Amino acid sequence: MISRQLIILVASSALVACQNNEEKTNPNSAKHDGAMVLALSWQPAFCETRPRLRECKSQSAGRYDVTHLSLHGLWPQPRRNAYCGIDEAEKKKDKKRRWKRLAGLELSTTLQQRLQRIMPGTSSFLHRHEWVKHGSCYARKPETYFADSLALMDAINGSKVQQLFSSSIGRRLSNQEIRRSFDEAFGQGVGSRVRVACKRDGERTLITEITLGLTGTITSIPDIRSLALASPTTKPGCPAGLVDPVGLQ
Repeated sequence: MISRQLIILVASSALVACQNNEEKTNPNSAKHDGAMVLALSWQPAFCETRPRLRECKSQSAGRYDVTHLSLHGLWPQPRRNAYCGIDEAEKKKDKKRRWKRLAGLELSTTLQQRLQRIMPGTSSFLHRHEWVKHGSCYARKPETYFADSLALMDAINGSKVQQLFSSSIGRRLSNQEIRRSFDEAFGQGVGSRVRVACKRDGERTLITEITLGLTGTITSIPDIRSLALASPTTKPGCPAGLVDPVGLQ
């Protein structure tokens, strides 16, 4: 006859196995450590095409985002991995760009303040959109997702990449110069994981965004070189564009 203790032990083992399997298969149950893309915006150029947005109306000389790269988002790959564990009502609001109506995010005061500085799109609730669509596939909590995103941004904005952009305001930069700055800042080969995006503004071609491929686990002081070299190379994108100064041109 099977003892009661043995039955309890078997049931407990089955429950643990089930929980472990769920954590492996549910992308929203644990921190993401696979392939991802970090998207960084050049905010003055973005605001040329979106001047009515709140963050663009308030942009002025001396503000952080006119001389530093801004956070657009951190996107787990492949891109079809989106809206993990998000209900249909929230998805519908997000897809209709009703970001203000999305549920508020529980973030520490310190992180909120940092996010507002480095992600000016928070004024238009971009952070809610990024969490719902992408962050939900990265971590259990928004705090983890944005803390890791900002750690990456701090590393890049504290490097030769930011120095290149801030010293090139008002002139054209080639994708080769941008890629080379990543190599100089983080190690040979990192630049080949960078793609440049541009947009026409009248007769001008503006650099609007750069993306960086990464694979691995992001720490509080991220190893950009290792993360980038674990990611596949990408096409360089836009050949060259202007680093737009603050204000409508």
